[in-house]
Amino acid sequence: MSNKTEQVTDAMVTGSGMVTLIRGARLVDPQLNLDAIGDVLIAADGLIEEVDIVEDGGSRISAPDGACVIDGTGKILIPGPIDLHVHLREPGQEYKETILTGTRAAAHGGWVGVCAIPNTEPVADEGATIRNVLDRAAETAYVPVYPYGAITRGQAGKQLAEISDMLDAGAVGFTDDGHGVQNPLMMRRAMEYAKVFDALILAHAEDEQLADGGVVNEGRVATRLGLPGQTGLAESLQVIRDIELARLTGARLHICHVSTKESVAAIRAAKAAGVRVTAEATPHHLVLNENALSYDYDTRLKMAPPLRSEADRKALVAGLVDGTIDAIATDHAPHAKQEKELEFELAKFGTTGLETAIPVLLTDLVATGQVDLPCLVERLSAGPRRVLGLESVLLQPGCVADLTLIDPEATVTVTEDWLVGKSKNSAFIGRELRGAATDVFVEGVRVMADGVVCD
Repeated sequence: MSNKTEQVTDAMVTGSGMVTLIRGARLVDPQLNLDAIGDVLIAADGLIEEVDIVEDGGSRISAPDGACVIDGTGKILIPGPIDLHVHLREPGQEYKETILTGTRAAAHGGWVGVCAIPNTEPVADEGATIRNVLDRAAETAYVPVYPYGAITRGQAGKQLAEISDMLDAGAVGFTDDGHGVQNPLMMRRAMEYAKVFDALILAHAEDEQLADGGVVNEGRVATRLGLPGQTGLAESLQVIRDIELARLTGARLHICHVSTKESVAAIRAAKAAGVRVTAEATPHHLVLNENALSYDYDTRLKMAPPLRSEADRKALVAGLVDGTIDAIATDHAPHAKQEKELEFELAKFGTTGLETAIPVLLTDLVATGQVDLPCLVERLSAGPRRVLGLESVLLQPGCVADLTLIDPEATVTVTEDWLVGKSKNSAFIGRELRGAATDVFVEGVRVMADGVVCD
């Protein structure tokens, strides 16, 4: 049995080993230049057995005896998304989130896999901790978990962590996310070491001296609200630094949660020059700007990096469309109520995002014409797999059935009751959104059915 299959336990799913036919859905797979109405048959072994495009309005796949038949009329079937940036908080901060609750939220949001950030307690900086995460995922996770290891011991920036040991244990990349690696020589050494294994280094680009304790974007909004501002240069200068180090070392570099127009421009130029750099942007940075902040000082809008200007937001969307930004990742950062219900300066940074990402992106980017649906699907599904070096998932026979079915007309009101994750600190609480995942398949196993996670 594959490690991926082991991470979805029988207790968490229904339909294991069941033949499933999805009829009449809109099949969208930019990798195949596919956007058409069709039927998909999923075999009991978890692979796609047959795909037929319906040209005359009638199905050409007959349902085998005993098959589960799903009416996909009006819905969209895509290769399942993978979230490159998720704080699952386990071990050590289970009062905020756990592998079980976080992956349950992921399934509810339409994701078929998540990458776990290593800023846990203890920090995931050695092979034993990586194995522990994978063991817990095998026992409790609704969708596969791909763990990252730390770049430095304890994420303290002083000494390289056990990169080789963690790779052997199953780590898929290395990041000190939550802290930028401040010492450029340490980052160079990390890249040189990672290059030996062609391992991925993920950068939380933030110069802490330039950030200077800022809690919102530096500018008029910060001044009006009387809050300490953070210049965008705190991010973009470190993005440029890390790009140059990647150019020097030849290492694979991924820039997390890009938020400024200068960062987008630097990444675009680096890609054109052949530097091995990829990047992600979050839904909240793609659809919100600093003007979302108001005198109610809503700490659910406090995140790192902070919400930037409208010019920055537009640059992110342009980068998403032209491929400068490879992936959309949520930076799902759950916190307990007592950590958010504080003065703005004292509250924790971060917003949850696993459950709201697809509805927000469909409502605020696709429906408004800023991004077309195939582009969105590419950045949610194919882009993250390329970043990680994972095998592609395609809507074609023989491929693994990691699939997500979306109802573009579903109406979602984001409330604490609707969110199934442990923490409720969503930046989109109170929003009414259109479009949501209804069904999720992991290796052919249905882990969400009709909008309800299969417990």
